[in-house]
Amino acid sequence: MNSDEKLARVTYLPGVTPPAAPVPAFPAAEEPSADDRQAQEHRAENVSMHALTRRGMSRWELGEALLARDLDPCIVEAELDRLEGVGLIDDTALAETIVRTQRERKGLGRTALVAELRRRRIDQDIIEGAIEEFDEDDERERAQQLAIRRAAQLRNLDHATAVRRLSGYLQRKGYSSETVRGAVLMALPRQPSGVRFR
Repeated sequence: MNSDEKLARVTYLPGVTPPAAPVPAFPAAEEPSADDRQAQEHRAENVSMHALTRRGMSRWELGEALLARDLDPCIVEAELDRLEGVGLIDDTALAETIVRTQRERKGLGRTALVAELRRRRIDQDIIEGAIEEFDEDDERERAQQLAIRRAAQLRNLDHATAVRRLSGYLQRKGYSSETVRGAVLMALPRQPSGVRFR
């Protein structure tokens, strides 16, 4: 049917009740009243403050926490902008803190750090800025320190098993294959084999 054509108006016979107007499947979202908006803003602020006192959160994480409380998305966005404006959420500072603390406490390598920052939905440019201060020499040195400490716990194992376990340990920490090989070779040098003569 042409879009310009119109259907004829339906005329009902006497005694026939016309059907009720259909209810739309997805009712239009109503704009919250001024009182409701103010209540939601207050609730968003309370939820934010409570969440941020427990731990540092990325903008995305806090947004998800607020949306989970059935707050209006516009109010959530406004609250995130407000918190960012006063410096209470700062993805750049958070990324730098995560990188520093996870390296010091858990000895994580570059790959694991990047994965953690991505899990928290931090922007890729911020991630690159946070990890660029750690060069390859620093990464190798950190892996070697971890390898030496861990190797002490593996001395009762045969060489092949110790190498396999130490390699797996360092890979789980997020170090590259090349860095792992070097650290394992340094921490678990192959013992000379064969008969020793006096």
